[in-house]
Amino acid sequence: MKKLIATLMLGLVGLTATAPVVHAQSGPLRIEITDGVIEPLPYAVPNFVAENSGAGQLAQDIARVVAADLSGTGLFREIPSDAFISNITNFSAPVQFADWKAINAQALISGAVSVESNGTVSVKFRVYDVFAGTELGNGLRFSGTQDGWRRMAHKVADAVYSRITGESGYFDSRVVYVSETGPKDDRKKRLAIMDYDGANLKFLTDSSSIVLAPRFSPNGDRVLYTSYETGFPQVFVLDVGSVQRRVLEQQAGGMSFAPRFSPDGQDVVFSFTEGGNTDIYRMNIASGQRTRLTSAPSIETAPSFSPDGSKIVFESDRSGQQQLYVMSASGGNATRISFGQGRYGTPVWSPRGDLIAFTKQNKGRFHIGVMRVDGSEERLLTASFLDEGPTWAPNGRVIMFTRETQGANGSSSLYSVDVSGRNLKPVRTQGGGSDPSWSPLQQ
Repeated sequence: MKKLIATLMLGLVGLTATAPVVHAQSGPLRIEITDGVIEPLPYAVPNFVAENSGAGQLAQDIARVVAADLSGTGLFREIPSDAFISNITNFSAPVQFADWKAINAQALISGAVSVESNGTVSVKFRVYDVFAGTELGNGLRFSGTQDGWRRMAHKVADAVYSRITGESGYFDSRVVYVSETGPKDDRKKRLAIMDYDGANLKFLTDSSSIVLAPRFSPNGDRVLYTSYETGFPQVFVLDVGSVQRRVLEQQAGGMSFAPRFSPDGQDVVFSFTEGGNTDIYRMNIASGQRTRLTSAPSIETAPSFSPDGSKIVFESDRSGQQQLYVMSASGGNATRISFGQGRYGTPVWSPRGDLIAFTKQNKGRFHIGVMRVDGSEERLLTASFLDEGPTWAPNGRVIMFTRETQGANGSSSLYSVDVSGRNLKPVRTQGGGSDPSWSPLQQ
């Protein structure tokens, strides 16, 4: 157990202001968040055991998705199966820990899959600390339809991730984004939704009009977005299940955009332009009642609620240049929190409540960065020709954003990066993509 904890301590870097204590002898695994050189934890995932006919391929596929989830974090390194000394062919048989120690597997994940007569798929698994020779927590079982096998795999990976790191997972989640196809001078854009890893793609709108900035509701059942189908921007709300939609804000002579849900899902905050002035408004979805939150003769936009719903961070050029400000969720005086060189925009509050992610433009380069909610400890995580529009994973560990390549035929893609600045990588999409919004964990 001590070696397993020590390795993970190096992998979990700079996430929280206060660090929990490590308990290595007994009780739940708690990881101290410290700076250090990250060495991914080596783990093994033998093919899950097929406990009856019809489960063979599913058992292999589920194990592969679990491994892809864990390795994709950059915190774990899978030991290839050709290095195994023994294998697991019986889920209930005792584990031969010596064989897994010999190949330096510090964590071992075993599982079994069965398909019942009614088509229900059941997946059970266990996680072991190899060097301590003990199981981490108790085994769990997930059940569902054969079509939902990937979700069961993600749930297994979330549970494994949580048991080893002490944090909640983020694999059983989805991303809504703007799918882009065609040349840059005739780019077609439509809303699309997919699993966090790019699987199970579904289009939510057609490409007849420009769509921008989709944003998930707190429970993932609805999406806010901006559409130009009438020739000027309007905010729509779309039901993900039925794909039915309606105009959220419609007022003659005005333009609404940059919407986000409140943490309870009952209100929406957005920007509204009228008479050449852009301010932030809050509206109750049920009643349609609007409240104006800002009234400065400047551009206020990109509002985002704090997780407790008490405050809003937004961007404004009231100082002469785009900067970030925080105000009460009911409006009133705002406090500037960004003071570095360059321009700041698209702020998004972390689900943990401790950080704000943002886009920064400085000296011809764009960055995705994070800062504390008071503006301190600013850190830039990326640098590129154009990086923008961050969105947080449900556990506040990873940030996804848009990266655009330079040139006349430049394209947009989705990327993700760990909040430590490590593990920068592209996100698999069908064609180009921009404006991602990460859902909460699915229910």
